[in-house]
Amino acid sequence: MASNPDLVQYIIDQCSGAGEITTRKMFGDYTLYCNGKVYGLVSDNGFYLKPIDEVRQLLREVDMRPPYDGAKPYYYITDIDDRDYLTLLVRETLKYLPEPKPRKKK
Repeated sequence: MASNPDLVQYIIDQCSGAGEITTRKMFGDYTLYCNGKVYGLVSDNGFYLKPIDEVRQLLREVDMRPPYDGAKPYYYITDIDDRDYLTLLVRETLKYLPEPKPRKKK
């Protein structure tokens, strides 16, 4: 089932305090980027955050599930209405993600 674009925009707006949020639509779902780093997904109208051990302690509830069949489990975030909470989670996640690799010129 494809994700609702309005919900995706709402999640983008809620996370926007962490930096420049962009998305890439793939197969009806969305990959979320902040300052060029992939930090999460919106799949089947659910918000999934990359699993980082150091961020786990900040979660209000720990719910791990795969965003799609065959995927590794991500943190499933249900409290998408708290902008400060989502901003904190994204900022902390970004601290532990590697810098994006530079794109090769064609």
